[in-house]
Amino acid sequence: MEAISSASARMIERASESVVQVRSGGGRGVGAGVIWDKEGLVLTNYHVVTRGRRGRRVRVILRDGQRFDAEIARRSRGLDLALLQLRESLSDLPAVSVGDSDALRVGELVFAIGHPWGRLGTITAGIVSGMGLMRELGGRARYIQSDITLAPGNSGGPLLNARGEAVGINAMIFGSLALSIPVNAASAWLAGMKERRPRLGIRMLPVELPATLRREDRSGKSGLMVVAVEDGSPADRAGLLVGDVLLGVAGETLDGFEPLLDAFAHAGDAMRLRVARGGVVFEVEVDLRARGPGRAA
Repeated sequence: MEAISSASARMIERASESVVQVRSGGGRGVGAGVIWDKEGLVLTNYHVVTRGRRGRRVRVILRDGQRFDAEIARRSRGLDLALLQLRESLSDLPAVSVGDSDALRVGELVFAIGHPWGRLGTITAGIVSGMGLMRELGGRARYIQSDITLAPGNSGGPLLNARGEAVGINAMIFGSLALSIPVNAASAWLAGMKERRPRLGIRMLPVELPATLRREDRSGKSGLMVVAVEDGSPADRAGLLVGDVLLGVAGETLDGFEPLLDAFAHAGDAMRLRVARGGVVFEVEVDLRARGPGRAA
C-alpha cells in the first residue's frame, strides 16, 4: 500500500509540472491550462480566455513562476477549448502525457490539478461516475462526469488517470458533479479531425444591422448577408435567398462568422437559423444531411 501511495505521489508530481495558470482580461479571468507540447502550446478552456476585455491579453504562468505572454492560436466556443501559443520561442517545456479517454470506465480513479480560489497546484481525487453528451457546454461531443472537487481556478486543468495521463480537460461544475472534456475530443479538434458534415452552401458578408431591427428583434450589431447560394445545397433546399441576412443560429445572435462556424462544427442533422428578409424576421430549419452523390461534408 505504501508503494502504491508513493508511486501515485511521484505520478502527480510529474504531471503537475505540465499544469500552468492562465490569466486573461487584465487578470479578470483566472484558470488553469496544460502544456500540450514542449514548444509552447497550452490547452485551456475557451471561457477562461474570453473573460474580461474580450480576452485579448493572456498571460501564462509556469509552475516555476516564469511568466509569458500568449496568443490565442485557436478556439472553439462549442467545445469550450482554446489553444494558446506562448510568444517566446521555447523548446523544452514539460508537455503533458496524453492518455486515451475512450478507455475510461465508470468507477475508475481520476485526479484533477488546478488552482481553485488561487491555491496553486491543488490536487483532488475522485472516480468517473458517467459519460454523456456535452449539451451543457453548447456542443455535441462527449463529456466525462466525475465526483472530483472543482472550483473557480480549476477550469482548463487536466483530468488524469491513475497512470498520470491526461484523459480530460476540466471544464465546469454541474451541481455536485464535475464535467471534463475528453482528451480524445480535444486531440481530434487540434488535429482538425472533425466528423464529416455538409456545407451550408452559401457565401456571406458581414453587414451592420439597422437600429430598428436591433431593437425589435434584440439582435446583435451585425449579421451575415447571403451573397450566393449553391444549387442543391442545404441552404438552397431550406429556401434561403441572396439578400437574406442571417441574424442568429442555435438560439444565439450572430456577431461575425465565429458563432456560425462553431455551431456548424457541432451540428447534428439540422440547425435552426434566424433570418431577416424584406423587414420580416423568421426562423428556418436547415437539413444538413447530404443528398445524393457528391454532397459530402
